[in-house]
Amino acid sequence: MSLKGRVALPSKFRKDTGNKIIIARWYENCLVIVGPSQWSGLIGRFARQDEVVVRPIRSVERYILSTAFEVETDNQGRFVVPPMLREMVGIKNEIIFLGLGERIELWDLATWLKEEKKVEDEADAVLEEISQKRRN
Repeated sequence: MSLKGRVALPSKFRKDTGNKIIIARWYENCLVIVGPSQWSGLIGRFARQDEVVVRPIRSVERYILSTAFEVETDNQGRFVVPPMLREMVGIKNEIIFLGLGERIELWDLATWLKEEKKVEDEADAVLEEISQKRRN
């Protein structure tokens, strides 16, 4: 990442996003990136339009939507990560993009390495818990 927050979205992700992306705060101190067509689907996972919007859903919407930016990329997929978002999630110098199905996560590399270790350490217990819930 440049000092001004300029990054290049890897080419393998550009076909899904096109030249406009939505970037916002996400969970575990990372950012989420999606194309405009994926944005409504991502947000729709939190609340269906025919349901009452209860406090937990409103809180999730505020957490994510209040930090969403629509950003244009150049022909090489470069864009500037808004300073507010860089500060929120502690992005310093080195970054990593993670492709996760319908979304891309952008992490500060040091933060991701800590999170990856945590997930690795907890994987067996989490899988066991999921397995138990599915059996019940």
